[in-house]
Amino acid sequence: MRPTLLIAAALLCGSLYPADAAERPVVVELFTSQSCSSCPPAEALIGRLAHEPAGTQGDVLPLAFHVTYWNHLNWRDRYALPAATARQEAYAARLGGPTFTPQAVIDGQVGLVGSDEAGLRAAIARARETGSGISVALVRDGARVVAQIGAGPGGSAGRVLLVGYDPGHTTRVLRGENAGRTIEQANIVRSLHEIGRWSGPAVTLASARPEGETAALLLQSDDGRILGAARLAASPEETVPEAVR
Repeated sequence: MRPTLLIAAALLCGSLYPADAAERPVVVELFTSQSCSSCPPAEALIGRLAHEPAGTQGDVLPLAFHVTYWNHLNWRDRYALPAATARQEAYAARLGGPTFTPQAVIDGQVGLVGSDEAGLRAAIARARETGSGISVALVRDGARVVAQIGAGPGGSAGRVLLVGYDPGHTTRVLRGENAGRTIEQANIVRSLHEIGRWSGPAVTLASARPEGETAALLLQSDDGRILGAARLAASPEETVPEAVR
């Protein structure tokens, strides 16, 4: 379904408000595969981040992107997405170096080995120090979701990305490098769609619900930096005011 640009006056109404920009999560993207024998420790780290309460480092939004290029072996990762592979390739072009698994990218700016917990947590802490970013929010509205992006400084621009993901799955791998292992995987990305552009003024966008048990919203600048992020509001009763329907 094509996203709908909604009335700007809706930004002043009802229960849909962006989260405080200072509280926005640092986004950690893990590029991984069930066929990669080096990936389970990184998967476990993503799981720990997903279940940790916001602490001294603030909130963290970990997302596991399962790439397709391991599927030529004799085990096919059922969660592999072409969009995940394309996203990692775009990061490689910006950050330099080849694509590999497990790779973690923090706030779209820093890439490192995804199982390097000390390095990853240090990168999260540095990302937290760089600034608050742009306020964003994502709520349910029946069969669709509604994204609200706050205003930014002049010259700002970026893509509004809707991410559908599953909080967790357990997979028994039967073949390949991880044959015989049972892998616990968290925040598995099931879909990734650009639902609109943002050019500085506050804007509200609507889209069909993405594939996945829940969702997150990313505001990403054209140079790769994550400018804002939010999880789908938890309450199923939370709806969009009539003014924006």
